[in-house]
Amino acid sequence: MKSAERKRSVIVGLFVFLGIVILVAGIFIMGGQQNRFGGAVRIKAVFDNVGGLKKGGNVWFSGVKIGTIREVHFTGDRKVEIQMVINNESKEYVRKDAVAIISSEGFIGNKMIVIEGGSSDTPYIEDGDELHSQEGNDTEAMMATLQVNNQNLVAITDDIKNLSERVRRGEGTIGAFFSDSLMAQNVKLMMANLNQAAANSRRISESLAEFSARMNNQEGLANQLMTDTTVFASLRASAAQLEDATRNATLLTENLSTASAKLNQNDNALGMLLNDPEMASQLGRTMENLETSSQKLDKNLEALQSNFLLRGFFRKEAKREEQARKDSLKNAND
Repeated sequence: MKSAERKRSVIVGLFVFLGIVILVAGIFIMGGQQNRFGGAVRIKAVFDNVGGLKKGGNVWFSGVKIGTIREVHFTGDRKVEIQMVINNESKEYVRKDAVAIISSEGFIGNKMIVIEGGSSDTPYIEDGDELHSQEGNDTEAMMATLQVNNQNLVAITDDIKNLSERVRRGEGTIGAFFSDSLMAQNVKLMMANLNQAAANSRRISESLAEFSARMNNQEGLANQLMTDTTVFASLRASAAQLEDATRNATLLTENLSTASAKLNQNDNALGMLLNDPEMASQLGRTMENLETSSQKLDKNLEALQSNFLLRGFFRKEAKREEQARKDSLKNAND
């Protein structure tokens, strides 16, 4: 009997001992998480709205837990002061100009403090320092934004539904495009025209390529014009000569214009002949007198030939002319 009681007492004692060990271990673990037993630095930050942040929350820096939230209480002007405890091992990485931001552990997880930033030329934090605060992402605001976006999506879906219904009924240009056979034929004709235009563009491109190939031919005139300095110099000389000829033609045209202007005037002989009717009449009478004098002179010459004093002279002249004609014919035959 005593052996059984002793055995039961030993078992109970072992369970009590294990319970005490577990309790002490839990105390040390919780105390370590809350920085109750080790050295720590107390810092604070002030926010307008903590968004449900509670005492005991975690403090993170660069993705590593470096402390916990010790106190959450109001200050003046409806501000909320957050007191944090940072362990000594981590305080050498947090600078005085770092920023404290309220964040969440996951999308709907517990609130926590995330410390970011800090320049390398700024001293490390010390006990009692206050960090700058920055409002983080508010889950409720995000949910409200998502709700608004959902409402917008519903409205867009309704609009698309109404639009598709109108298209199905054949309303509007798009509806006519899908339901009107004439519209479909016009579209086919337009596509055919586009294909024809594409083919024409391709032929034009091929022609341009062939033309450029001809231009690049070393024996061609175009290539010589662009590369041969001799041909270019000849063209420049031809252009200069053409310019001189154009200038001379211009001068000739001006001279002809001046001469024609003078011909239209009566202050010169030719102008009077062309423009003065009295001068023309006198000239006509003069020509008539010359013709009459010529006829009279012919008659006088005939009379002289009949005169016995000059008849021998005219006969000798006639024989001389006949002999000269025969000599010329003989020389031509030889």
